[in-house]
Amino acid sequence: MPEPFKNLFSEKAIRAMAHHLVRVTADFDGEGFIALAINDLDNLELKQRSSQITKSLKQFLPEDFPRAVKILVSSLDPITNFSISEMEHGSTPDGIRGWPVMAMADYVAWHGQNHLELSLDALREMTMRSSSELAIRHFIQNYETRVMEVLSTWVNDQNYHVRRLVSEGTRPRLPWAMQLPEFIKDPSSVLPLLERLKDDNEEYVRRSVANNLNDIAKDHPDVVADIAKKWMVDTTPERKKLIRHALRTLIKSGHPGALKALGYGPPNVTVSHFDVLTKEVTLGNALEFELEIASNSTADQPLVIDYVIHHRRANGKTTPKVFKWKNITLKAGAKNFGIKRHAIRPITTRRYYAGQHRIEISINGQVFCGKGFFLHKE
Repeated sequence: MPEPFKNLFSEKAIRAMAHHLVRVTADFDGEGFIALAINDLDNLELKQRSSQITKSLKQFLPEDFPRAVKILVSSLDPITNFSISEMEHGSTPDGIRGWPVMAMADYVAWHGQNHLELSLDALREMTMRSSSELAIRHFIQNYETRVMEVLSTWVNDQNYHVRRLVSEGTRPRLPWAMQLPEFIKDPSSVLPLLERLKDDNEEYVRRSVANNLNDIAKDHPDVVADIAKKWMVDTTPERKKLIRHALRTLIKSGHPGALKALGYGPPNVTVSHFDVLTKEVTLGNALEFELEIASNSTADQPLVIDYVIHHRRANGKTTPKVFKWKNITLKAGAKNFGIKRHAIRPITTRRYYAGQHRIEISINGQVFCGKGFFLHKE
């Protein structure tokens, strides 16, 4: 069984932090910090553990913020070009790195608002050993213009973790983080940064650009579809991959501009056969269905074939959820047949209710057919 994610903030990690903080300044009460930071640790979830560590830092670092942040930065591992997997291994004998840095970045966000330049410098150092994507959002909210000016210089930073912070920290709807309402309303100040990062030589950065665009697409779909169309001109394989990832939500919803940007036109096909093979499904088993389509076109057609499950809710109504199936090129006059199994098992993000459900087939964003099936809880 995999280790719980929350154990990234373990007693071992906290003791390593204390060791390096004491190494930097003998005045730091390492044992007091450890005792406060590990208090009731087993009963705390990941973000609660991080918050407790941050509060413990506040308790034992100097009241003077410039002195405190100097101690934190001096305790970091001197190496700044870690891979993501190396960071996850935690601190080294030379300094702090990995997930514990998240709590240190939060300390800067909570207590450094009156020291903008010093705080941003610290977050830049910290993101090279972990990520400051959550912490920097507090400064964006309070000092948007000034922070965006700094980020516009960071797009050229030699360290790819810093460049990634530019795109990840400005995501309007970053998971686990506070939203950025101004960017949700108007992302125009973010787009020039993404433009400059779209061909970054690190996939880690390009994927962040794609995720930022996907966030923006939830509120401004036409804007992102237009950007995709522009970026597809003289594109590279790497940029095309970025665009596909950025458009994933729009493609699922059948947005015409997004589909067109990727070369998907109105599908000229006929569904020659569709059937649900498991008309009754017990939770924990799989829904199985099959589909055959035939081309009505004299030219080959790129097709995105998805399926939509309308899950039953407690009030008897249903809500749709789109799932990816396959991308194909259907030859002129040809047919394509496929069988799909979709596991229906308990997950933390969805509650299942017994009763009638429905599955539909979507091709290039258009629903072509559908049938019902009955879900049993046991």
